[in-house]
Amino acid sequence: MIACIRVALIIIACNAPPVSLPARSRLTRQNIMKSVDAWLDKAAQFDQQALTQVYQTLSPALYRYAYRLLGNARDAEDIVAETFHRWLVALQHGHGPRQHLSAYLYRIAHNLITDRYRRRPPTDVELDETLEAADDDPADTAAHRLAQARARSALWLLTADQRQVILLKYFEGLSNEEVAAVLDKPVGAIKSLQHRALDAMRRALTTEQIGDML
Repeated sequence: MIACIRVALIIIACNAPPVSLPARSRLTRQNIMKSVDAWLDKAAQFDQQALTQVYQTLSPALYRYAYRLLGNARDAEDIVAETFHRWLVALQHGHGPRQHLSAYLYRIAHNLITDRYRRRPPTDVELDETLEAADDDPADTAAHRLAQARARSALWLLTADQRQVILLKYFEGLSNEEVAAVLDKPVGAIKSLQHRALDAMRRALTTEQIGDML
C-alpha cells in the first residue's frame, strides 16, 4: 500500500493539471505557507489536487536544502522522495501536522540528510546542472565547485541545530519565526544559534568561500 502511494504521488506530480492560484511571483512566502497549510485537510484524504500543490510548492526548496548539504543531485532527489513518502505514511495512519507542513517536512529531510551523511560522507562534488549555468567558464566552475565543497565541509563542523539555522535562514530565506517552527525552538534560541554558527563559519572559512556557497 505504501509503495503504491509513493508511486501515485510521483504520477500525480507529473500529470495533474495545474490548480488555479495566484502567480507565485505575487505570493509572499507567508502566503505560500498559508496556502500549503490550507491544503492539509484535503491532502489527508489523499486528494490529488492538494497533494500535487504541496509537492510542487515545497519539493524545490527541499531539494536545494538537501543538495547544499550532500552535494549530490541523486542523493538530494532521494531525500525529497523519502521525505514526502514518510509524510504520506504518517497521513495513512492518521498522523502528520495540521499546520506548519513546511516545517514538518524540513525536519524529516534534515534527519534523513544527517543519516545519509553519516553512512556515506560525500567524497566529491557533483555539478548539478539545475544549480549551475550551462555556459559557465570551466575554470570558474571548477573553482566554484571547490569553494562549495569547502563550505559544505564547514557546515558539517557545526552542530545539527546550527547547521539548520544557517541553511534555512541564509540559503532558503526563512524568517527567524519560520526557522523556530522548523526546529521547534523559541526565536531567542534561534538568534543564539545563528550567532554561534556564524562565528564558527567565520573561523573555518574566508568571506569569499562563504559567498561561493550561496
